[in-house]
Amino acid sequence: QVHLVESGGGLVQAGGSLRLSCASSERTFSNYAMGWFREAPGKHREFVAAINWSGDKTYYADSVKGRFSISRDNAKNTMYLQMNGLKPEDTAVYLCAAKEGGVTITLSYDYWGQGTQVTVSS
Repeated sequence: QVHLVESGGGLVQAGGSLRLSCASSERTFSNYAMGWFREAPGKHREFVAAINWSGDKTYYADSVKGRFSISRDNAKNTMYLQMNGLKPEDTAVYLCAAKEGGVTITLSYDYWGQGTQVTVSS
């Protein structure tokens, strides 16, 4: 069982920045592809960004491309999401996820964190 814990959420004004972290208990963290997803009130969970095991392949939703950046540090068993130019429509609970094998932008991840709230005020 892979345990994932998100942190770094909070309240920020539009145009501001936040960096989310996702810490894993898994010693073989580098075996897993990782992703960030979000859930806004009344909406389905949606893909935000994903990264392969080595960090050299990244994928983004069109809505965040150019503003968000995903990265990982396998030595620290941690993944990050740098969010710049935040907009009110980015308000959501952000969840990280892990899966063995190849990276995907679908919801087909094996392990999920509990999420961290990001609120962007206008």
